[in-house]
Amino acid sequence: MFSKFFNVLNAKGIHVTLSEWLTLQQALDLGLCESSLTKFYYLARAIVVKSETEFDKYDMAFEECFKGIRSDDELTNRMLRWLDKPEMNDLLHEEDKEYLNSVEQIHVSKDDVEQKYKQRLKDQDSEHNGGAYWIGTMGKTSFGNTGGNIGGIRVGGSTGYQSAFQVVGARKYRDFRDDRMLDNRQFQMAFRKLRQFSTKLDIPKTELDIDQTIDKTCNNGGCLEIVMDKPRKNSVKLLLLMDSGGTMIPYCTLLNELFQAVHKSNHYKEVKAYYFHNCVYSHVYKTPECENGDWIETEWMFRNLDKDYKVIIVGDAAMAPEELYSKDGNYRGPNGGYTGEEWLKMLKNKYKRIVWLNPKMSPVPAPWREAETYIKQIFKMLPLTVEGLNNAMEYLMKRHD
Repeated sequence: MFSKFFNVLNAKGIHVTLSEWLTLQQALDLGLCESSLTKFYYLARAIVVKSETEFDKYDMAFEECFKGIRSDDELTNRMLRWLDKPEMNDLLHEEDKEYLNSVEQIHVSKDDVEQKYKQRLKDQDSEHNGGAYWIGTMGKTSFGNTGGNIGGIRVGGSTGYQSAFQVVGARKYRDFRDDRMLDNRQFQMAFRKLRQFSTKLDIPKTELDIDQTIDKTCNNGGCLEIVMDKPRKNSVKLLLLMDSGGTMIPYCTLLNELFQAVHKSNHYKEVKAYYFHNCVYSHVYKTPECENGDWIETEWMFRNLDKDYKVIIVGDAAMAPEELYSKDGNYRGPNGGYTGEEWLKMLKNKYKRIVWLNPKMSPVPAPWREAETYIKQIFKMLPLTVEGLNNAMEYLMKRHD
């Protein structure tokens, strides 16, 4: 069992060293878990997990290895499947909700509810919807989900009245992961790193240098000495190129979040955003619909956006070989006499810093991902995740390779 746990942890992406594993074995020999699975959960997590970004991976590994062992605060996958009934939300009509909100609820002991829940968890061997005894959906007990009780324990499902005093079966650390897809706030946080591109202007020193003022004052025996410095002016110029349509349709919301985050961040001297379909050709589009005529020439972009622009390309690199290697591969518009490969190389030669963010990047090369494999040889490609975007910002901030 424990050797399986070691292997599953590593398979989930938690790299457990031999030293850490021996430390866990020593802790078990000392009886620090006191034969409690819950205490073992926290002890092992404290030893083998290095960051909160790994908590969700740890929970998944723990559930996979110990799901057959009942504990007070764990649910089996089978129980969660029984309770995964999103359609039940539609059955709870608005008048029922108003009635429940208007009726005075019977106040029960929190300890009593927890004790009954633990007993039902041990005894229950089938799915239940409705009723007033078992753990299930649309029931009247103090545990389950989408039921007619205010308060109690929500088990699985989604929040309804937001009155439960305890939630069981939720992956609490899902949002801590650094390999999850991004949201608008995470985009903005990563883009703030580009402020480090700020340059000093050759103008009078009119800005208070707080750090130097503190140092000089301390070195001066506490006698205040003001130090002024030249103000910073952000010199970052960003070019955002986004793949739109086709296989990128499932990521249209994500692209919109990225677009909004760029324009909300206010950390750039200039921002230009254009769209393309599958590969960059002789034209890039002004809108995500990628309609003929609503575009600018790529060569115009090369002439008017200088080499100091930092370029972020977002796309899944999913294209047929002819789209990359044929001069007639662009079925949406003109190629301009060059292949997609040649256009990408011209883009590479024009701009100093380019990074490609891929929302479904393959961990290993695959024959059906030929284009992605080739594009990785031209541009630095990273997954469109929290960690991937942070690494992209660090790459773009480098002034020299």
